[in-house]
Amino acid sequence: MNKISQLPTIFPLMILFGLFGPAQAADLETQTNREGPATVKVIPKNISPGSKSWDFEVTLSTHTVPLDQDMTRAAVLIAGSGKPQAPMSWEGDPPGGHHRKGVLRFQPPSAMPRQIELQINGIGDVNKRVFRWPLSK
Repeated sequence: MNKISQLPTIFPLMILFGLFGPAQAADLETQTNREGPATVKVIPKNISPGSKSWDFEVTLSTHTVPLDQDMTRAAVLIAGSGKPQAPMSWEGDPPGGHHRKGVLRFQPPSAMPRQIELQINGIGDVNKRVFRWPLSK
């Protein structure tokens, strides 16, 4: 039996046993919020069922107000249950200055939600910035 004729048998097994690799992260778009005197750009990373953390790369930029917020207190993730969840950590630039970049890391939910929402509060005199991504169609 040649390899081509074995594909109808092998292909379903590859899918069943995940031989194409780990579950792929959702391909989520970068979002930018330009409200008030500061710009906040968010890029979701590692948003998949098997990830150890759900990460969001955050870039803050302004020329008029200090960016002195504690990002672990300024941000929450809403996924699944709808209950806001604080980040596990912020790995990036410390408070201060006019440009900051880092990664907010969150504990993944126990089940894959239909959408996720990242809220970042109090940046550049804007009470709440909301970033939403659908995860299922």
